[in-house]
Formats: sequence, structure tokens, C-alpha cells
Amino acid sequence: MADLQAEFESVSSGASQTYPIQCSALRKNGFVMLKGRPCKIVEMTTSKTGKHGHAKVHLVGIDIFTSKKLEDICPSTHNMDVPNVSRKDYQMVDINDSYLTLMDDSGDTREDLKLPEGDLGQDIEKKHDNGDNFLVTVLKAMGEECVVGIKNMN
Repeated sequence: MADLQAEFESVSSGASQTYPIQCSALRKNGFVMLKGRPCKIVEMTTSKTGKHGHAKVHLVGIDIFTSKKLEDICPSTHNMDVPNVSRKDYQMVDINDSYLTLMDDSGDTREDLKLPEGDLGQDIEKKHDNGDNFLVTVLKAMGEECVVGIKNMN
């Protein structure tokens, strides 16, 4: 019987990665799932109710990992999925083969995040080459993680 229990515990439905919220309760700068991607809401407009229907909400969001613009329209009374987004700061330790070595508050290190592309990646490399002490901010949602910002250490 114990074998069966262990089997069930290891199975994950992925349901804890999002939670439902009524479309009309969403707010600008909040998060929402658009076309299966976690997005930050940058624009939100509500149309008036039609002769037979609901008010419609037009959502424009930016994918928090790819920075792509996504749009969706949904009735204001329907539920939308909101991703559980967590943000954590790590101290920058090193860069090896374009992978970052990061240390958290408890002293544990991780080397599984790639150096971001574009300006942010260049800023991280420049600060690292200068020997600066700084933190990188990692955003996590839907099983994906990526570096989204840097902060100077006090």
C-alpha cells in the first residue's frame, strides 16, 4: 500500500502553477495567462455589453520571459488563469560558458540559468568583469525561470 501512495505523491497536475480569477477583477500591471504564456498586463479595456451578451475585456500583455506582445478578448464574467509568479534575488558569483553561478541568501549556489540576451546580459557581463558585487532578480512562473533585472548591493 505504501508503494501506491508514493506513486500518487510524485504525480503533479500542474494546477498549482495558476489560479482562476474573474476577468473583470484583473488589473493593469498584474499577471495573466494569454495563449498559454505568463504575461504582465500592459493594457486593459472593457467594452459595453451588447444586446444579448456580456461586457468584453480586451487584454494586452507582454510575455514575462520572451517580451512578446500577446492579446486576448474574454467576457468579463469568465475566469482567466493567473500564473503564480515568484521573484527572488541572488548574488552574482561567476559566469561559465554563458551560464550564471548564483548564490541565494542561505549560501546555496545554482548554475542552471543562462546569461540573458540583449542589454541586460551585456550589463551583467560588464559588471562582473569590473568585479562589482550585485544581485540579479530571477522571475519564476509556469516552471520557467529567467533573469529579469540587476541591483547593486548595499
